[in-house]
Amino acid sequence: MDTLLINILNGLCYGMLLFIISMGLTIIFGVMGVLNFAHGSFYMLGAYLCLWLAPHIHNFWLALLIAPFLVGALGALSEMALLRPLYGRDISFQLLLTFGILLILDDAVKLIWGPGYHSIEAPKALSGTVQILGSTYPVYSLFIALLGPVIATALWFFFHKTAWGKMIRAAAMDREMASAIGINVPLLFTAVFFFGTLLAGMAGVLAAPLRAIGPAMGDNIIIAAFIVVVVGGLGSFLGAFIGAIILGLVEALGIQFVPQIQMALPYLLLALILLVRPRGLFGSE
Repeated sequence: MDTLLINILNGLCYGMLLFIISMGLTIIFGVMGVLNFAHGSFYMLGAYLCLWLAPHIHNFWLALLIAPFLVGALGALSEMALLRPLYGRDISFQLLLTFGILLILDDAVKLIWGPGYHSIEAPKALSGTVQILGSTYPVYSLFIALLGPVIATALWFFFHKTAWGKMIRAAAMDREMASAIGINVPLLFTAVFFFGTLLAGMAGVLAAPLRAIGPAMGDNIIIAAFIVVVVGGLGSFLGAFIGAIILGLVEALGIQFVPQIQMALPYLLLALILLVRPRGLFGSE
């Protein structure tokens, strides 16, 4: 039972990281219709910027504010300079472009930080362990598991209760009508891409004390993020949250109960959802 509890908590922690990065992917696709293959590289870049900032500012929380903003700024520049000329063209152009950005960012971090792996410590306030029903669990991992629902609530409030959130939803439903009523759609698209990549950078910073920081970390998580988005339903806020929890628990519990096929479980889950409900759990027709 102790092992089961630890694996459930690990699954929730991993699921919340997946939710944050998947939410950025969902926002960008839902509003702009762009499947951003480079999203995982923006996540990786957030972790590397945290690695670079931590020794200089000696404050993890300040790095959590600065690094995602820098990642979001790079994402906004990419959208304005590279993606914007491709709107209205076949989606394959966007896929090739974002895949090219992925390759550029992966090689850039290798040139700057080298091909090896790095690690950073959790902030002192969240270091150590805590007792949960007789089991010992890292405080920082528990913090991530609890932070996810807080971020989900904040995002729901933003999209449903603020003027910017309502404009984003309007543009997602009908960009031509949004433009007709005075919404600056190109500026809104840039803001959405900034916000989506900012979430990816935030997930990278939060993951830095938990996972090895290396050039392949973005490639590994983007596959899981796409599975979350498809399982939950493309463009669905609730779907990204539920899908992330499901995938996190499937991976964590798979290690305990079926370790022989644990690596295949996410793909089996994806195949099952596509067969039973092709639009995802909460996706629309």
